[in-house]
Amino acid sequence: MPRFSVIIPVYNVEPWLRECLDSVLHQTYSDWEAVCVDDGSTDRGGEILEQYASQDRRIKVIHQTNAGLSAARNTGLDNAHGDYILFLDSDDWLEPGSLDTIHSEIRSRKSETPPVDMLCFGGWRGREEEKPLPVSYTSGWDYYNHQALEHHDFPFVCVVLRCYRRQFLTDNVLRFREGILHEDNHFTPRACAAAGRVEAIPTPLYHYRLRERSIMTTRSLRSRQDMIRIANDLAALFSQRPDLDHSVVYRALTHHYQAAFLYATRDEYKALSPLVDWRLYHTVSRTRPRHRLNYTLLRYCPSLFRLITTKT
Repeated sequence: MPRFSVIIPVYNVEPWLRECLDSVLHQTYSDWEAVCVDDGSTDRGGEILEQYASQDRRIKVIHQTNAGLSAARNTGLDNAHGDYILFLDSDDWLEPGSLDTIHSEIRSRKSETPPVDMLCFGGWRGREEEKPLPVSYTSGWDYYNHQALEHHDFPFVCVVLRCYRRQFLTDNVLRFREGILHEDNHFTPRACAAAGRVEAIPTPLYHYRLRERSIMTTRSLRSRQDMIRIANDLAALFSQRPDLDHSVVYRALTHHYQAAFLYATRDEYKALSPLVDWRLYHTVSRTRPRHRLNYTLLRYCPSLFRLITTKT
């Protein structure tokens, strides 16, 4: 079995795909496989993948009917055999020597228990560089509570800034919810709640390419609707976990609900409101007076909420 599986979902990114694949192919650490999932690309992406696979046996290509990023990542997980998993978006790229750096960190902690479930590292998002502090966390929830609400140039929820122990993902049935946008927002809190030990190194290893109209830069009605669906899911999950400190996750979920409605028009409010599980939103809004006020305004006086948020 390879040490690392790099899962690369591919959909219509022909101009950038070669740079992404080359960044893996040229890693100095050689014990890896790249699981490339062609998610129904209509450009030449599938051909490029086959060309690279014919030149290097470590590159595996799976073609499937378009089903979205989550489904492509799940297909990658189903076909990955490495001890550790990394996710690489097909318009992004890895820094040279990244796998060596990660492997050295894992090897240096080989004799320690419990094993590291997630290893976090830095990256670049455009010109902004994210450098996490080189610290250890006794649990994934400790990590979440320290980092989730901190300012990050590279959003905290992004799965691409972590290396995951594959057995940890398998044991906890950690997969991506299919059919939604912002799947990282759904995945990361669940992974943190399940993780044991988490290590963070300051080295920036990942390059995120800023593109107009990418999923992360689009705030469509569907995007807002999916944020509400994610908040409902996570609120239901964490409200049933009395073993966890809820203070941070409830604040994060309250932000999800509020962000979905921020600057929403009257018609958008009518489309969004029926999706909210108001009982769950009420549960998570209890942490701050401001959050309780926003809940009340959104449920009973949305016009005032729009007026206030537009002016602030």
